[in-house]
Amino acid sequence: MDKPKRKPGRPPMLTGKRTRLIKAKLTDEEFTKLLEIQKASGMSRMEVIRRRVLGGGAVVAVNTAELLTALDTIGAELGRAGNNINQLARHANVLNRQGRLAPEVATEFNRLFTDYIRIQRELEKNIRGLLRAMKHS
Repeated sequence: MDKPKRKPGRPPMLTGKRTRLIKAKLTDEEFTKLLEIQKASGMSRMEVIRRRVLGGGAVVAVNTAELLTALDTIGAELGRAGNNINQLARHANVLNRQGRLAPEVATEFNRLFTDYIRIQRELEKNIRGLLRAMKHS
């Protein structure tokens, strides 16, 4: 017996097939805005419209080039701050060995360093949240 021939290509969808077509008229300004959102989000035009209309998740318009530039700048600043902290700690250790480090200086340094670590962790948490939101949008 001959096997039935299988059609080449993707198997037919059993559920979730989109069969309804909607047309909408937009002004030039509205269409330009839609294109900007589409380009910035990296989604298809229809996915942008579906998410906006049906609430399948907010469309976050992110200019990835600007975001990467800002993250590079932040990373460079964190690197410089880390270098400065290391230099201050080395200098404080030298003064401490010589017995010339005032206790108030060490206390203030520890307070400021604790604040710095808290801010850095908050920044890292916010960046992870942003990346997660971009991944799921």
